[in-house]
Amino acid sequence: MRYSGVAWSGVGFEVAVLDGAGRPVGPAARFAAGGLGSLTEHLLRLQGEFARAGQHLVTVVDSTNGIVDGALTGAGLAVYRADPWVLPDRPAFGSVPAAELAGAAVRDFGSVVRLVPGAGTLAGRGAELAADIDASAADLERMRRAGRCRWADPCALPLVALTFDDGPNPPYTGRVLDVLDRHGVPATFFCVGLHALAHRAELERMAAAGHQIANHTWSHPYLPDLSRPELLAQLERTDEALAAAVGGDGPRMFRPPYGGRTPRVLDWLRASDTTMVLWDVDPADWSMPGADAVTAAVLAQARPGALILLHDGGGDRSQTVAALPAVIEGLRDRGYGFARVDALPGAGATGSPGQTVPGSPKV
Repeated sequence: MRYSGVAWSGVGFEVAVLDGAGRPVGPAARFAAGGLGSLTEHLLRLQGEFARAGQHLVTVVDSTNGIVDGALTGAGLAVYRADPWVLPDRPAFGSVPAAELAGAAVRDFGSVVRLVPGAGTLAGRGAELAADIDASAADLERMRRAGRCRWADPCALPLVALTFDDGPNPPYTGRVLDVLDRHGVPATFFCVGLHALAHRAELERMAAAGHQIANHTWSHPYLPDLSRPELLAQLERTDEALAAAVGGDGPRMFRPPYGGRTPRVLDWLRASDTTMVLWDVDPADWSMPGADAVTAAVLAQARPGALILLHDGGGDRSQTVAALPAVIEGLRDRGYGFARVDALPGAGATGSPGQTVPGSPKV
């Protein structure tokens, strides 16, 4: 057996490989932000070499790195997650070193959790996520009433917001933008800092088309696993990367990966100046159920004021791209128009900039 670990940092990724005794198998490899394709090819090459020698390769990530497992599992790699309680302390910004991630599997293979396509990075922790969300309900409602959280807001107009998570992610982000442009629809993109650092052209195109660009953390971590300084650094570094690409002071809306939250996390967020954005419609397009299933789920769940969760990043998003025209046309057939999240009005509103109503031109 051979064990690889994939770590993240402020500039990209590191891959280290250990043998069954915990000894390095060659030097660590480093990949710049945006180099996920090259990283995947590197691991696939190693997998082939080890297989010819009769060895199986497993790859280990941690819960603070939710932007690589979709691509890796989709490519046919065996990916596992190491949780904080089996790892040493993290640095101030970044995951533990790649060799430490691989070492967790060497020390106790039963302590790491297998990730498979369609299960997501938090496989095996669903009950914990649900319990944390339930425990946060009262705090979340206070934030919503104070205007610090957009979610389940009533709307008097037949408007919805299309939102896209986890990009920029060529080529799928560009294909999403093509569809939005053809249909004259504004959208909101919740971007991951490591991707934003590498794909400035996609951000510039979003901004030029009038789409909203917002924060989805630096590395897509499960927020309850972070300390307060780590959480704030995730937000601040992502704001800086987005602002460097599109100007201004950076976006002040933020979507937590997985919707992850606890009362403690919400308390930290209340002390910042960002508005949290959740979602009302989830077709689970990230699990690749098929374009028709994505379309049907959106149309079945839509309501005035809905925040519709879709993905342009995190792996192969061809099904989302394929579904998007039917989603837009189906919603318009039902009388809906579209708005960015920051322009989506509440109950009793009569409209605001950044919206398209049925039959109106592109904003």
